[in-house]
Amino acid sequence: MSTAVPLTWIGVVVALLLALAGIAGGFGGFCFALVLGAVGYLVGAQAEGKLDVLGLLSGRGRG
Repeated sequence: MSTAVPLTWIGVVVALLLALAGIAGGFGGFCFALVLGAVGYLVGAQAEGKLDVLGLLSGRGRG
C-alpha cells in the first residue's frame, strides 16, 4: 500500500499557498483562493491521469 500523497492534493496545496501569498483580504481573497485551489486540483488530476482537461475543454467536437 502506497503512502505517497497524490499529485492532485499536492496541486491543491500549492495553489492554496499561492493564493495566501496573493490574498488582499475579505471575500475577494476567499474567492481567489477557491479558484486557485480548483485550478490546482485540475492540474494535479491531469498529471495523475485521472482527468483529461483538454478533452473537457474541447467539447464534443464538430460533425
